[in-house]
Amino acid sequence: MDFDNAKEIALCVKNTPLPGYTLPNFLRLLTQNKFNIDAQYIPRMIYSLTLSTVMLPFYIKERFQYDRRTDQTEITNSPLFIIGHWRSGTTYLHNALSMDKNLGYFTTFQAYLPGVFLGSEKVFKPLVASSIPKKRPMDDVAMDAEFPQEDQYAIGAFSPYSYYHGWCFPKNMELYNNSVCMDGVQKDTIDEWKRYYLYLLKKITLHQKGKQLVLKNQDNTGKIKILLEMFPNSKFIYLYRNPYDLYFSMMKFMRVTIPRYCIQKPPKIEDIEDSMMDLYARMVQKYIKEREHIPKGNLVQVRYEDYITQPLQEIEHIYEALHLEGFRDAEPAFRSYIRSQKSIKTDRYIMNDDIKQKIKKKWGFAVKEFGY
Repeated sequence: MDFDNAKEIALCVKNTPLPGYTLPNFLRLLTQNKFNIDAQYIPRMIYSLTLSTVMLPFYIKERFQYDRRTDQTEITNSPLFIIGHWRSGTTYLHNALSMDKNLGYFTTFQAYLPGVFLGSEKVFKPLVASSIPKKRPMDDVAMDAEFPQEDQYAIGAFSPYSYYHGWCFPKNMELYNNSVCMDGVQKDTIDEWKRYYLYLLKKITLHQKGKQLVLKNQDNTGKIKILLEMFPNSKFIYLYRNPYDLYFSMMKFMRVTIPRYCIQKPPKIEDIEDSMMDLYARMVQKYIKEREHIPKGNLVQVRYEDYITQPLQEIEHIYEALHLEGFRDAEPAFRSYIRSQKSIKTDRYIMNDDIKQKIKKKWGFAVKEFGY
């Protein structure tokens, strides 16, 4: 098993998130990786570095224009965090909840270019719109610069602490995997991550005029205690999926996406698989351990298989469980969005004994914990 069309995709320079990185952060990452760029990805690196450089004066201008207002912005409505491992239905839920006009969120443009979205939208949003596919290549879910997006891209654009850095620099994947759970890292590192994240959330809160934020970020699954230190009354929606199905979906996701993001030749797919399976175990175990710190009434767990079969009922359950207002007002919009997704089908996979035993050995605790 190998990455899908890796050689052909290497010539595609636009799908990687790297062009949206602030230049200081991009240079920090390049230095961290000792400027180790594989020859076939040099055009992608040059394209990304050029756009990041072009964006620099706009970024500096935005800091001067908006940083005081951003710093003075208060997040009075505790965020609503959508968490769970990748390929667990988080995008579907995030897109649906964004139909509630009482909630604010990062758009794809804002998440990809967080350094310039307040003051230079007219300049850069068309660039983002032209660089993203109309549908995600791994599952045909529609994409658009205005659609909701996970804020992990925003934190990755500003800081060295992002899981997706490991997809751009896969030779250093384990280093960036460690930023998910932040286990064994120095307090200064956690504090730096907090500063970046709080700045970005204040910035999007300023743009959204104080609305409660609904934030989808799978990395946050491993950061419950850290988030509660920042926002003690945060609310959490945890999505979980049959680990046997998630394995195949995640492997497809990585095969399709890493070649579009990377500027280093990826390791063997078997090594990527081992890394993914290890991180899943660490994330879910960390979540199970830390969920007890979430105040009563601020956590709801949603089974993926229930959500995709009866999404409206599950959304209503989420609103009731978390004591959120506005379900009835948003219900027509929820129904309309759900109807628009009926044509999307999930893939079918063939399970062999080797994979089944591997999942049972490494993820058996999750199979048992969530009743599969």
